[in-house]
This record gives sequence, structure tokens and C-alpha cells, in this order.
Amino acid sequence: TQAWVRSLGFPIVDEWRAWHLHGQSAGFTVSYTNNMTFATVKGAGHTAPEYEPEKCFAMFSRWILNQPL
Repeated sequence: TQAWVRSLGFPIVDEWRAWHLHGQSAGFTVSYTNNMTFATVKGAGHTAPEYEPEKCFAMFSRWILNQPL
């Protein structure tokens, strides 16, 4: 997935950084132009909501509400 995102060639707006939930690192994110963000969920596997439902809900909620991670 990361290789595919890089292949798009979008310039990076915000370098890799942690995003947080309840004061702890919940994953990592990098933002690109064209309003695109790539995010990971710390401790999650292929079916992230199954492994880390609270973190995934927070990430999804922030995306829907157009809030930063």
C-alpha cells in the first residue's frame, strides 16, 4: 500500500508523525497534496477494526468530521 501511495507522486505536506488517542500513540500518518492522508493503526493487523476497534473508530470519525489525526 505504501509503495502504491508513493507511486502517485503527490508531494508530501506533513511528514510521518504519530497520531494520538487518549494521549498515547495510536498509529502514524503522512499527508499529501490533493487532500490525501495515509494512516496506520498501531497494533492492528489486516482487519484493523477487529484488532483495534477504538483506534479505528477514532480515525474514521476524525476523517468523516474532516478533523486532523
